[in-house]
Amino acid sequence: MRHMLAVLLGVLLLGGATEASAQAQKVKLGVLKLTSSAVIFLGVEKGYFKEFGVEPELVFFQAAQPIAVALASGDIDIGGTGLTAGLYNIVAGGVRIWVVADKGREWPDHNLTALVVRKDLHDAGVRTLRDLKGRTIGITQVGSTFHYNMGRFLEKEGMTLGDVELVPLQSLGAMSNALSAKRVDAIVTAEPFVSRLEAASAGVPIVRTGDTFPWQIAVMFYSDKFAKDRARAVAFLKGYVKASRHYFDAVLRQRAGPAYEEVVAITAKYTGAPAAIIRKGFPYQDRDGRLLPGDVGRQTAWWLQHGLLKKAVPERAIVDESFLRDALRAMR
Repeated sequence: MRHMLAVLLGVLLLGGATEASAQAQKVKLGVLKLTSSAVIFLGVEKGYFKEFGVEPELVFFQAAQPIAVALASGDIDIGGTGLTAGLYNIVAGGVRIWVVADKGREWPDHNLTALVVRKDLHDAGVRTLRDLKGRTIGITQVGSTFHYNMGRFLEKEGMTLGDVELVPLQSLGAMSNALSAKRVDAIVTAEPFVSRLEAASAGVPIVRTGDTFPWQIAVMFYSDKFAKDRARAVAFLKGYVKASRHYFDAVLRQRAGPAYEEVVAITAKYTGAPAAIIRKGFPYQDRDGRLLPGDVGRQTAWWLQHGLLKKAVPERAIVDESFLRDALRAMR
């Protein structure tokens, strides 16, 4: 009798778990195939989002700005990508999009992006930013994170954007191809593309962003429609925080061992990059997904100053950390 009760209880528990999984509501999540998306890939693969009743359907993009456009149009519910002038201009135009959590910072010893010079030019002596004066530098799009990186690199050297020729190439893959084909002299790109180019002897990183100036390069966004579904919006971040803590402990704290290698394998699976390349470029992310205080405001001020933002965007008009606070309170 006791054995039968135990079996019956097991069936009921299994049935309940299956039902909860089946009831997980799908949401469309726009993302890039970058190493900085490791936390998202980990959360999907390990079932952390499903655990809280949300199942992300990954929608892959080739650059950051189209993700902001897709959020604004309602084609996706959530975005995980870099902060761009395009995003800020959408918000300045009256569309509500909310920055809700950290997705990757440029941080010392945890470089996500870099300025990569053609190998032949590097061998010929082009090894500093000043050596690139008057030369062509590929970025994805005007107003992209790579545009911002380049502007900040130049300012630190006492130079301006007018000292180089920026070439918008629309996608990360197109930038790598252009550098390899010698159609541009350098590019600003992200991992795993930085390490791929270096491994192929096509390019040499000469400025690594995190070591040059730390900033909040990538975040998680909510469309206004998804944000209004408060329960689901908080539930998603519970799964995201669980994945972020797993990532932080396995990758940033341990940096070796089976847990680290599991994250490497998952990231390689989703990005298509070899594990050896993935190991070279994991970015820093706050363990609880908290944003770098005040940095979104600093970015909007820079874009406004350089004429690529049509009007000022106060940080409170785009950042809402209340979803994350609610998720963290529920998980303590």
